[in-house]
Amino acid sequence: MPKLMKNAKIACVDFNLNKYRLQMGVQVLIKDPENLDKIRQREMDICKERCQKIIDAGANVVLCSRGIDDFAVKYFVEAGVIAIRRVKKGDLRRISSNCGAKIVVSLADDESSESFDPENLGLCDLVEERKIGDWEYMFFEGMKEQRATTIVVRGANEFFLDEIERSIHDSLCVVKRVLESNSCVAGGGSVEVALSVYLDDFARTLGTRE
Repeated sequence: MPKLMKNAKIACVDFNLNKYRLQMGVQVLIKDPENLDKIRQREMDICKERCQKIIDAGANVVLCSRGIDDFAVKYFVEAGVIAIRRVKKGDLRRISSNCGAKIVVSLADDESSESFDPENLGLCDLVEERKIGDWEYMFFEGMKEQRATTIVVRGANEFFLDEIERSIHDSLCVVKRVLESNSCVAGGGSVEVALSVYLDDFARTLGTRE
């Protein structure tokens, strides 16, 4: 599977791309054992057709909040598509809102069949898998709708990371308040020093201890 995709067209799907299974409570009675293999093959073909519909719509990056079977991954690899499974729904919503994609929960359309509309795709300049430390991360750069930034924090242990996260949060809140109020009060004891200098100058204007 490719690790870098430029001019990415992102499909965000919220359904399984596993082997299709009949709904709970549905039973199929088979008299001829040879038909059993046909049913199993059809279940795999349904999944293949769904993957192909997404690929044919122009998607070259597929984000799925649920599972993707290994044989379904094979179709994406052959088409040169990056497919990522079990993406957290919160991350999926953020990525979709930033790149302009629509989260698709079903391929069903108005004509009682299945299709994938190319208008559901989001656009992004670059999607790349990079290794940071011992972990591999997917980077999305140049989103279509709005610019979002992720800060990757690294540290020796969880306590250190929590402290860094609190410091970053405080810093962002300071910047936010400055932009909102359009004013800034200097810190670091500068107010107290300025007050001390002012009082010292004022004291020299008085002739007596009183």
